[in-house]
Amino acid sequence: MARDTSQSEGGASDESESESGSADTTAETETADETGEAADASERAEAALESRVSNVLLVTIDSLRADAIGPYDETRSSPVLDSLADAGTVFDRSFANGNWTPFSFPSILASEPVFARNGNIGVAESRTLASVLSEAGIATGGFNAANGFLTSHWGYPEGFDEFEPFVTSVGSSRYSRYLAAHPTVEAWIQLATSPIRRLGSKLRGESDDRPFLDASRMFDVEDAATGFIDDTDEPFFLWVHYMDTHTPYVPAPRYIREVSDGLVGTHRMLHAHTRTSLGWEVGDRTLSDLRTLYQATVRQVDASVGRLLDQLDAAGIADETAIVVAGDHGEEFQEHGHLAHYPKLYDELIHVPLIVNVPGADGGRVSEHVGLDAIPPTIADLLGVDAPDDWRGESLAPALGGDADPDQDPVVSVTVRGEEVTDQPIPRSMADGDLLVSVRDAEWTYIENADDGSTELYHRPSDPTQQADLSDDPTDEELAVIERFAPIAATHVAELRDRESDRVAAGDSDDEVDEDLEARLEALGYR
Repeated sequence: MARDTSQSEGGASDESESESGSADTTAETETADETGEAADASERAEAALESRVSNVLLVTIDSLRADAIGPYDETRSSPVLDSLADAGTVFDRSFANGNWTPFSFPSILASEPVFARNGNIGVAESRTLASVLSEAGIATGGFNAANGFLTSHWGYPEGFDEFEPFVTSVGSSRYSRYLAAHPTVEAWIQLATSPIRRLGSKLRGESDDRPFLDASRMFDVEDAATGFIDDTDEPFFLWVHYMDTHTPYVPAPRYIREVSDGLVGTHRMLHAHTRTSLGWEVGDRTLSDLRTLYQATVRQVDASVGRLLDQLDAAGIADETAIVVAGDHGEEFQEHGHLAHYPKLYDELIHVPLIVNVPGADGGRVSEHVGLDAIPPTIADLLGVDAPDDWRGESLAPALGGDADPDQDPVVSVTVRGEEVTDQPIPRSMADGDLLVSVRDAEWTYIENADDGSTELYHRPSDPTQQADLSDDPTDEELAVIERFAPIAATHVAELRDRESDRVAAGDSDDEVDEDLEARLEALGYR
């Protein structure tokens, strides 16, 4: 059921005064009736959803842009996610609240903007989703594939009965740490061992659907999540975070063959990694190879999600478990001059998938814009738990039942940029560079550098890759958009500046990061 939230402007204006007065009275009555009906529909939808759901599985996939999976681009290979989307609700315009994991996850797991609590990244002082659900008696498990920004250092285990970030296991041996930091070597190992391992798999009657090395920690996350499902009898909330689609892209060879119709082999992975690791120019062929590798990692995660769904089915709880799938941010392939995810706020980094599958509830496709800060209140609604008043997002539960489109404020996203776009490490406070803020609705993107005052405006339907900045000489319509969005950006900036001032006045600063955590961050490219 596709829904279009756009409305035509204008209307009849040649009615007589008496007719107009009568129409106004009727319109007010109809508006009141419609408002009441919408509220009733929302309550009915939420009650119906709550009665079906005992558990929620939240799957977040690092660096997953929207057009990387089948529900958003039918040319992509993601059969498991396609199936979830077909029977669930797809949010066509879902946007991350930041371009990096530490800038996005406060919204995903605490329904608040980054920096809004204490001027730092993380959720150390926040009312997290896991905390709220745990207090309500729901079992909670969280398993993160070694993303160093989702660890105890920044408060992420709070509220989880079981939590494992698998960061220590990455740095626990010189061998594993070396492989994680040297994807080209890992690619060579994949290539050299591929024929032998494929033969061994066939002789043992096994498939080769898993990579031969687990530097992405996919096995660890999958096994831990499976164990949590097996061992938990009461209603649960389970969060898993995959890193396979984050650079470096080192998928199992079978997935490279699958997404390239068997024409591109592992040697193309070596070619791409060699050129990028040596800093050589990325031409069309290398860029194409990197896209192929990226899509292969998407397919690899898709298969892993499928195995988790199989486990829910084997445990007899698939029909009472809601599945939420989201990317934490996207990935750039030179749309604006770079690879990976540097400090920018264009759609390749901010437009992410959001799919919610509730057994028996087909919400179809929702075209209204939503932010990822809607995830915590939505999951709380699904599990019948009241959301805290300080959560910023609005629940999407009514849209999941197909009864109502979400009524969302424009989505605000932020990043911090140093003197050079490619500066590392990732900023950990606003003092690390200029604060950039974007404001989005279903059609428009407004971007402002809060430090130098520069602005950008893009009309996405006519300019989907945001190449034509309309802010320099705006039309009346474009100026109206700027005048509507600029105060939203200013209010957000003022709030974050206040938190930064409080942090500085209190003399707070980041603690030293331990050796294993620094090793993992460096392996991800965050020096």
